[in-house]
Amino acid sequence: MKPERFLIGLIFLLLSAICSAQQPGGNQTKRANVIFIMADDHAYRAISAYGSKLIKTPNIDRIAKEGVLMKDAYVTNSVCSPSRAVILTGKYSHINGMKDNGTYFNGAQQTLPKIFKQYGYNTAIVGKWHLFSKPTGFDYWNILPDQGHYYAPQFIKMGKDTTYKGYVTDIITDMAINWIGENKNKPFFLMLHHKAPHRNAMPPLKYLDKFNDVKFPLPDNFYDDYASRPALKRQSITIKNDMDIRYDSKIPCDTCPVTKINNWAPGEYEKELAGLTPVERVVWDKQFRIEYEKFKKLHTTDEVTRFQYQRFMEDYLRCVLSLDDNIGRVLDYLDKTGLAKNTIVVYMSDQGFYLGEHGLYDKRFMYEESFRTPMMIRFPGVVKSGKKLSQYVLNLDIAPTLLDLAGIKVPGDMQGETMKPLLTGQHLEKKWRDEIYYHYYEKSFNLTAHYGIRTKQYKLMHFYDPIDDWEFYDLKKDPHEMKNGYNNPAYQSIIAMLKQHITALQIKYKDEVTK
Repeated sequence: MKPERFLIGLIFLLLSAICSAQQPGGNQTKRANVIFIMADDHAYRAISAYGSKLIKTPNIDRIAKEGVLMKDAYVTNSVCSPSRAVILTGKYSHINGMKDNGTYFNGAQQTLPKIFKQYGYNTAIVGKWHLFSKPTGFDYWNILPDQGHYYAPQFIKMGKDTTYKGYVTDIITDMAINWIGENKNKPFFLMLHHKAPHRNAMPPLKYLDKFNDVKFPLPDNFYDDYASRPALKRQSITIKNDMDIRYDSKIPCDTCPVTKINNWAPGEYEKELAGLTPVERVVWDKQFRIEYEKFKKLHTTDEVTRFQYQRFMEDYLRCVLSLDDNIGRVLDYLDKTGLAKNTIVVYMSDQGFYLGEHGLYDKRFMYEESFRTPMMIRFPGVVKSGKKLSQYVLNLDIAPTLLDLAGIKVPGDMQGETMKPLLTGQHLEKKWRDEIYYHYYEKSFNLTAHYGIRTKQYKLMHFYDPIDDWEFYDLKKDPHEMKNGYNNPAYQSIIAMLKQHITALQIKYKDEVTK
C-alpha cells in the first residue's frame, strides 16, 4: 500500500472513531459512570457538611469534601413525586405533568435514563420510585411499591413482586452494589433512591438506643403562632396537633390523648412492624417500653408535644445514621473496584424537610427548610474538590448537568441549566440565575397551592387555592420568615417589582397561572 493511501486511511479511521464517540451507541469507553443517590426528606440541617450540630455524617460529607457542595440548592415543587419527575425530565411540574403525589408519571416522555441508554449506557433504578407508573428507560429496575416499608420490605423487581429480609436501606444498597458489579465493564447510569428518613422513620435495630442521652433543643420558632399567615394557620402538619403518638412516636395508645390517636392511618404502624422477626420484635418492644414509661409521666399538652419532638428527632436521625453508613459502603466499593476515578456521584434529597421549624414536620411550603435541599457532586479530576457554591441551583438542573458532565448534548427543551461551568470553574457563557421560581399544587394536609419567587434578599409567595393571600419576607431582616411584610408600606415598590419578575419567570417556564 502506498504511504499516501495508508495515511489517508488512518486519518479516516480516526475521524470515524471521534464521530462515533459523539453519537448514540458509539464508542463509550471513555464515558463517565453516573450514580445518582437520593434520600427522601433528608433536611440539610441533618448533614454535618452543612454545619449540622445534630449529627455527624462522615460518608455523605466525604462526597462534599472530595467534590462540590451546593450551599443554595432548591427544588421547584417541594413534595416527593413531583420532585422526582423534575429530576428525571429537567422540566417543571406543569410541563412534565406530575404536579402532585396523586398523579401517574407519563413514562412515554423523554427522561434522563432514556437519553443515557441511547448513548450506550446500562441503566438501572433501585429503591423508591413513587411515580406510580412502570419505570421506563431502565435496563433493570427493582423498586418499592408506593412508599414501601422499612423492615423485610416488598419490592417490585422488573414487574415481579419480591420480598427481602432485612432493613430497607441496607437492602437497597446491596441491590445497587450488586448491579454495579454486574455492569461495571460498560458505562452505567444508576439511580439509587433511598426510602429513609421518610415518615415514620423506623430505624434499624442496631441504632435503637442512639441519641437516648441527647436532648434536642427546640428550634427558635417552634412556637410560631402563624400571625398574618392564613396558609400556615390552616395546615395539618404540626408536631403539636397532627403528629400521631402511635405511628410517629411508636407509643402504645392505651392512655394516649384522643386527639393523638390515628391522625395518620390506622394500622400502618403495625404493618411496619410486621416485617420484624419474633426475636427482633422483642428488641423493639423492649426499647419502646422505656419510651412508654416516660410518656406515662407526662401531664400537660406541652409536655406531650416536647416528648413527641424528641421522639421524632431520635428516630429521624437514627435513620440518617444508617443512610450515611450505606453511602459509605457505596463509596468504599467504588474505591475498591477502581471505579471511583471515572464515576460521577451525586447526593441530594428529593426536597428539604421541617425539623420542628414553625412547629412543623413534613415539607411542601416555600419556607426555607422545605424549599432548600442538600446537594453535592463528586467527579474526580473534573469537578474541583472541596469547593462550596453559593449560586442558586435547582433539582431542575440535575438532568442537564449529568448529561453535560458525561459529554452528552443537553436537549434544548430541558428547562434546567447545566452546572458544569460552576463545578469545573469554566467560564460561564451567560449570567447565572439570581432568582428562583417555585410552584406547589397539592392540597393534602390542608395545604394551600402557591407559587413564588426567591432572590438573595427577598421572597414573595402567592397562596391561591383554596385561599387567596400573599406573603413577603425580607430574608436579611427576617431569615426565619416569621413576619409577613406584604402590607408594609416600605416594601411596596419592591413587591411590585417582584410581581413583575414572577410574571417574567412564568412566561420563561411556560407556566400559565390564571390566579
